[in-house]
This record gives sequence, C-alpha cells and structure tokens, in this order.
Amino acid sequence: MYDLIGDIHGQVVELRLLLDKLGYIENGGTYVHPDRKAIFLGDFIDRGQHQREAIGLARTMIDRGDALAVMGNHEYNAIAYFTLGPDGTYLRERNKKNTKQHRAFLNEYEPDQSGWEDAIDWFKTLPLWLELDGFRVVHACWDETYIAKILELQNGSSLLGETLLFASADHSTWQYQAIETLLKGKEIPLPDNISFRDKEGNERREIRVRWWDAKADTYQSIFIGPDNARPHIPDIPIKTEKLFEQTDSEKPVFIGHYWLDGVPAPLAPTIACVDYSVANPGGKLVAYRWDGETTIDASKFVSVERTS
Repeated sequence: MYDLIGDIHGQVVELRLLLDKLGYIENGGTYVHPDRKAIFLGDFIDRGQHQREAIGLARTMIDRGDALAVMGNHEYNAIAYFTLGPDGTYLRERNKKNTKQHRAFLNEYEPDQSGWEDAIDWFKTLPLWLELDGFRVVHACWDETYIAKILELQNGSSLLGETLLFASADHSTWQYQAIETLLKGKEIPLPDNISFRDKEGNERREIRVRWWDAKADTYQSIFIGPDNARPHIPDIPIKTEKLFEQTDSEKPVFIGHYWLDGVPAPLAPTIACVDYSVANPGGKLVAYRWDGETTIDASKFVSVERTS
C-alpha cells in the first residue's frame, strides 16, 4: 500500500513530521514503514530553507526502496536552468524572474558545482509519471495523448531523455507542450486582456484549468488554484477550448502542483491533489493513504501544518 506525498519545496521539518504521523520509523538516515511505501509527487525544491536536506531524505528513501517519486516542474526547471543548449545558451533563461524563483535552491547548491551537478543528475532519474497496479501518479495532469507520444519517442521510457529535454525547450514543439501539460497542467487564456497576480506576484493572463471537469463552463468554475485567487477570475462563459481530458478510467489519479488551500478533499471521484501549499505561511504538507480503493476517500488525507 502507498502514501502519496505532496510538494515539499524544501520544507523538510514538515516532511519528517508527516512521515512520523504516517507511521514511518527513522532508521539509519531514512524512514521506513513495515507495510507501506511513500510516493513523492515532485517539487522537492525551491522556496523552502532546507533544499539539500529535503532532497537527501527523499533520495535515501528512494535509493533504499522505501519510496518512489515523479518529477515536478521545479525539478524540470532546475535541469533546464543548469543545461546549455546547442546554441550555447541555457535551456531555461537565467533571467531575473527565473533566478528569483530558483533562489533557495541556488543558495545551497550554486557554490558547490559538483553537488549541483549531482542533484541535477538525480532529478533526471525521476520519471515523468507512474502507472502502477490500480492508480496513476503525475505532477500536474494525466494526458494519454502526450504520454503515448513520449513513450513512442523514447522507446517506452518515461524518463526525461536528452532528446526530449532539448526539444522541450523549443516552444514551437509538441515536446514543449507535453512537458508543460504533464508537469504544469493545462491552461487557457483569460478574455479581454484580464490578468491577476499569482502567489509570487507575477502577472498571469492564463489560468490552469480543471482538466477532468467537463461540466465547468465559466472561467471561474474551471480554474484550479488557491481559493484567494478565485475572486479575480471572471465568472463568465468560456470563450475558448476547455482542454477537457477524459478520465473515465477506474484508476485514481494523484497529482500535486496546484497550491490548494483549505481542507484536503477529492477534486473528483478519481482525482486527488496533495499539494496544499506547505511552502506558503499557513499551508500544510499533505499525503493520501491509498489502500486499493477505486474512488478517492476524503477521510484518507493526512496532513501537518507548516511549522514556521
């Protein structure tokens, strides 16, 4: 049985508290459970104050077979920020905005080139998704079409291979759209030049959408993200394609990424998000305890509050 753990973002104190609460025992630098295995939903890094410790703990659990993980968009961004493209420029531009978002990670790793490179190499071992017996795991959006195209491109591999990485840095390619969708979610533009500010103060003219919700018919109802942003989203009919992704499989899908707040609850009968903004003051680190059920059970979310 598995415990799906949401985005950590360097908040290792809360990770240890959550593992304790879930019944994992610290043993030799790792955490083990006699009957269960953890699955991390990605975004180990950025924002929090304990980047190395968070990576080290999760990595040790994975290396010893006590956990699995998928890649988050922050690990992908870190890889692209580190990697030079064929034209001699970095795949993710080292501009003020991107460097600011990545600052907590850089503060710990940039002075240690070998440690930085080692962390990036480890990020590349994280699959883009997991499909296990009875459930699926992806950081932001399960998209059958892009998953199939990646598997075809990479001869069945779900890792971020070099060909996929370099192609995904080009915004004109399907590989770029595939990585954006799987790791950041589906988005639609807001109408009439409307914009809002995200939690980091960046102006946004697009919104991430409830890609599983065919009934949502306004921008406000299809928006997924923090509740305090919702009032800034217009409650008017959607004027563009909604990007609905059919999810009629009986397999539950577990996601992170969306910086939710409030009481953890199912997003849909077979969709659960376990990212509840632990990197934000007042947030929490959340897990879901999966025991084979085909429908998400609200009573099986487990959380700890951010400590500081």
